[in-house]
Parts: sequence; structure tokens; C-alpha cells
Amino acid sequence: MIKNFTFCFLLCCCAFIKTFSQSNAVSTNVAIKLQPGERWWGGAVSEADKGPFGAFPYGVNLIGDNKGNQAQPLLISNHGRYVWCNQPFAFSFLHDSLLIDQACDSMQQGKAGNTLGEVYRYVSQNYFPATGKHPDTLLFTQPQWNTWIELTYNQNQQDILKYAQSIIENGFKPGVLMIDDTWQEDYGIWNFHPGRFPDPKGMMNKLHQMGFKVMLWICPFISADAPPYRTLKSQKALLLESGGDTTMTWQKAKTEPAIIRWWNGASAVLDFTNPVAVKWFKDQLNYLQKTYGVDGFKFDAGDSYFYPSNTISFEKTLPNHHTELFGQIGLAYPLNEYRAMWKMGGQPLAERIADKNHNWEDLQKLIPQVAVQGLEGYSFTCPDMIGGGDYVSFLNRTTLDQDLIVRSAQCHALMPMMQFSVAPWRVLDEVHLAAIKKAVSLRQQKTGIIMQLVLQAAHTGEPIMRPLEYVFPMQGYADVKDQFMLGNNIMVAPMLVKGKTSREVLVPKGKWKADDGQIIKGPSKVVIQVPLDRLPYFERLK
Repeated sequence: MIKNFTFCFLLCCCAFIKTFSQSNAVSTNVAIKLQPGERWWGGAVSEADKGPFGAFPYGVNLIGDNKGNQAQPLLISNHGRYVWCNQPFAFSFLHDSLLIDQACDSMQQGKAGNTLGEVYRYVSQNYFPATGKHPDTLLFTQPQWNTWIELTYNQNQQDILKYAQSIIENGFKPGVLMIDDTWQEDYGIWNFHPGRFPDPKGMMNKLHQMGFKVMLWICPFISADAPPYRTLKSQKALLLESGGDTTMTWQKAKTEPAIIRWWNGASAVLDFTNPVAVKWFKDQLNYLQKTYGVDGFKFDAGDSYFYPSNTISFEKTLPNHHTELFGQIGLAYPLNEYRAMWKMGGQPLAERIADKNHNWEDLQKLIPQVAVQGLEGYSFTCPDMIGGGDYVSFLNRTTLDQDLIVRSAQCHALMPMMQFSVAPWRVLDEVHLAAIKKAVSLRQQKTGIIMQLVLQAAHTGEPIMRPLEYVFPMQGYADVKDQFMLGNNIMVAPMLVKGKTSREVLVPKGKWKADDGQIIKGPSKVVIQVPLDRLPYFERLK
């Protein structure tokens, strides 16, 4: 389905087709003729399940909208072609053309090799090179634990300690523990709520003694009735209303802070183009680390649509750039997590897929979306919470789909990261809990391989998780979205369909050893049995 915003543009472009050029400077309206069998990846990560693009009509506008997840001003094809711009743009696929609208004059397009892997390596090295760094290794070596589903808007010391203790008592190993929203007094008052956390330092000490590293949820919003609001307002460190005057500058503005509506109400938002706001925010984070021993932060919100273009900031910039500036703050904290991001490929940031619902349709989005994260330079990826992040689905245990939780955990198990939130021992019977533990055990067996790929990604920028087309180019795998590669030598084919106990697997050329010991020679197509406790994977033999 073509989005409405592109309709008028598409009508114009149908009669205004330009030939593909390798020039570094292009006009603001461009049409690139697709080649037979060509597929494209990129844009908004949350839209990746609708791709790869090229076979069907599709359109999206990235200007001021990161679609609730990571995004890049990048498109790459399995024929080695690319489009990159320093600024966001709108693009559509219609008939046999890629149509680009509202592109900046710095937009670049060209050809770098003949495959998806070759063009990715080129754009990675030239537009978002790897830094040689990666996030905290504990994010990869053990499953993560997030308190959101169990405690939602009642984060408190007693239940957090109980959750942590239950993790260990139920046979799981400690890892990163994320304390989610409402641990704080208010948005902008980044202290532990004294009523719910009588001894936060003691709690942190106990969690550390258990073997956990602890992250706190954080966001750029400031409640308008919180004391920091008045201070930040006086310093003009918050995004400002324009008062209807689009020519008003920050220096002359005497307007009130803009009040932004978001999922938890209406708040002011920090203006990170202003060094005063950056310093204030970092001071809060550093205070939490120094005072309580907090190890890192889950940076939430920061989406570009929370920075409307009709507001005033210290430096005039696009909404997308505000998202990028929020991302830059996390570079000071190796233990980090982001959901919203713009133009920070190659950086040592942990990037989480946007919250998924507790249903099979959303489970099937994980592989294509995590794959596109990697193809945009966001190699250090996390596929949301196991079973989904929709806490309402977990309130009534009788309505839960236990098979879905198991298949979700299996899908996570050989991805770069694995994150629990709902306590599996609370909602699963013995059979399903055993299947979860088997998936975690498999991950622990492959941790060495995962960490090798993490180190490689830190230095080369290559994705840890890769679509089949990346490793086996031009062999008919471009549209495969229910299998993926862990590096170049492990292929994973999880069960993603409700009620099924067998599935078809496409096996690329070479000799492969399946998890059940079977030796398979590819290219071939095989049907395998997938009982509840099996995560099918295939290791390429030399």
C-alpha cells in the first residue's frame, strides 16, 4: 500500500523519470529505474518487514519521522547500488522505479560492487565507519532482564530484588538488569522515588553482589510542574514554542517551552542542540552512577516527531538531528540501550527493536527488522522483549500463548542479544519453561561465536546477524524473511508460525550439519520437524 503522503509526488514522477547517475550531486526529485530482480533495504527499521523493497509498491517519508525505531538516510540494493543523503528524504517504489523526493543537494548515489555485501561494506566504510568499540559485553554474553512487564508503573525496591532473586532461583544466570520507567520521582527529577526505594544504594549493592549490572530507564522529557523545569526554562535549555512566528530565532525568543504529547502525558523536552541541556542531563546521569553505582542507562523516547519543526531550538536543525544528538549522549556510557536513532550507524550503541505485540504476526517481523538494523550499521541489536513488550497481554495468564513465548525466545537465542521481561517461571508450565531454558543453553554454547562477531562488527562494521542474501548473493534468497545467518557459517531457521511442528528450510550451497546431526548438501529445500523445544540451526562445514 502506498502511503498517502507520496500520492501526489508519484503522479508527477510517473511522467518525470530521470536516468540513474553516479554523480555525487543530484536534484531534489530523482527516479532510479530498477533492474530485473533487484531488491532494496534501508530507511526505517520498523518498516523492514514490508521489504525488501522493489517487488511491490511502497513509500515512506523519513523527514521528521523515524517511525518509532532506528532509521538511516540510506538505501542499498543486492545489485550493489546505493543512495545516501546527509539529511532525511522521502522515497517510494512504484512500478519499476525507485522515486526519491525532498532529497538534499548532498545526496549521493552510485554503484559499489555487485552484491548486497559489497555495497554495504562500501557505504559502511564511507558514511558510518566502525569505531573499534562496542557496548558492554554483558549485553551479549547473558540474557538481559527488564522489569517492565512484571512491575510496569510500579517499579519498587522490594519487587525488583524479588525479581532478581527469582531469576537465579529458577536456574538462570544474572546478567544486565534494566529497571524501567517510574523508578524516578518524576520526569526530570532523576532520583529514586523515596517511597518506593527506601534504600536505593543498598538495593544496588545487593544486585551487584548477585552478579547483575544495573541500567535505569531515562528519557529527555521534563515534567512542567517539576522544579528542574523552572531552572531549565530560565536557561532556555528546553525546546521552545515558536508563537506562530516561523522566523523567530532562539536568541530573540521569549516564548514558553513547547509542551510535547507523548505516551505518558505532556511534558517539556530537553534541547540537546544547547550545550547547557547536554551538561545538565549528563550531570544527572553521572550523579546516579557516582551516588548509587548505576552501571548504565536505557535511553527511551528521543524520536524525531517529539521535536516538531514549528518549535525553536538553540541551533536551528531538523527534527531528525535532535534524535541523533540524543544518541550521541549514550556514547559516554558503554552500558546503554536505544530504541529511537538516526544516523548513528557504526557507533558502540545497543539498539533495540521497537516494542512488539504478543502475537505471531509481530514475531514474524523480528528477523527482517533486525536484519535491516545490521544493514544500516546498527550491528549491536536487540530484538525487543521475549513474548512482546505489550504488558496488557500478560495481565491475564489464561490468555497467554505459551508456545509464542517459547518461539520468541528461540528466535532471540542466536541473535546478537536476548532480552527477557515477563518472568517465564511465572507464566509457563514445566514443559514450556524447559524449552526456554534449552534455548538459553544453546545461546551459551554459541556465546564465543557471538562475541567473535561482536568484535568483528566493532572494527569492520559488518552485521552480526545477516540476511541470506548478504552471505549467498544472487542465489534466490533476497526475499527470505524467516531464516537468517549468524555470521557467515551458522544459518538459523526458527519456527514462527502458530500451531506448526514442521517447516520448510532453504539450504544454500555447501555442506551443512543440522542441530540434530543430519548432514545436508545444498542448494536444497528440506522439510524438518520442529517440536516445541527445537531451534533449528545449520552449521556450514568446510
